Amino acid sequence: MGLAPLGSFLVVLLTLLWLGSRWLRRRGAGWGHRTLCTAGPARADDVRALVVTAHPDDEAMFFAPTILSLGRFRAQLWLLCCSSGNFYNQGEIRKKELVQSCSVLGIPSSNVTVIDHRDLPDDPAVEWDTHLLSTFVLEHVETNCINLLITFDAGGVSGHANHIALYMALRYLQSEGKLPEGCQVLTLKSVNLLRKYISILDVPISCLQSQDVLFILTKEESEQAKRAMRCHHSQLLWFRHTYILFSRFMVINSLCCL
Repeated sequence: MGLAPLGSFLVVLLTLLWLGSRWLRRRGAGWGHRTLCTAGPARADDVRALVVTAHPDDEAMFFAPTILSLGRFRAQLWLLCCSSGNFYNQGEIRKKELVQSCSVLGIPSSNVTVIDHRDLPDDPAVEWDTHLLSTFVLEHVETNCINLLITFDAGGVSGHANHIALYMALRYLQSEGKLPEGCQVLTLKSVNLLRKYISILDVPISCLQSQDVLFILTKEESEQAKRAMRCHHSQLLWFRHTYILFSRFMVINSLCCL
């Protein structure tokens, strides 16, 4: 195949992929509801969900599609952030930014908790203690009658050690039978680097993949997710702007039952 025909073929392929992504995205608003009911409580509006993150901005960078979709289904939402993000001594600033971001995403400030523990620093070189983390999570679950826990998977999306530590803590709670009866755990599925940065073009691919819950934001909701991310002013370096534009995690969340 010559270069000209090959170029034309690629243009047609990308156009079809883009059109298919837009069509699937419009249809995708209800998918999470149908699959969520098989993974957790019988009714989506009975969901009391706790999103467990490692750093301020994780909720917008990675979990916005889940949070906004659950809010659309009238679930009650809590967020537990396990560090203040103080790696560059910006912890107090980042905690305020987190509250602002959560407000945009529909989580009231009263439902946002930041753990600022000396043994849980924002540092990929520090191994977070599984038992300490699980204690904080379990306390939150029991206090707020949580029936759905959401966090990173074993890959941590970006491979960050603090993200992976959260997965290990929730896996420990579940494997040891410490979670209340009926409390489900969903983990955010990591993807390869190419898929991570093709935005809505990943919609058809995601639809063909195996997962228990798939959340796809509408165009209006994805703009809301971007507004939440922009609340983290201290973190908006040039590559974060690129992330906001191209990351599929600003539009799509694939989750699997633990």
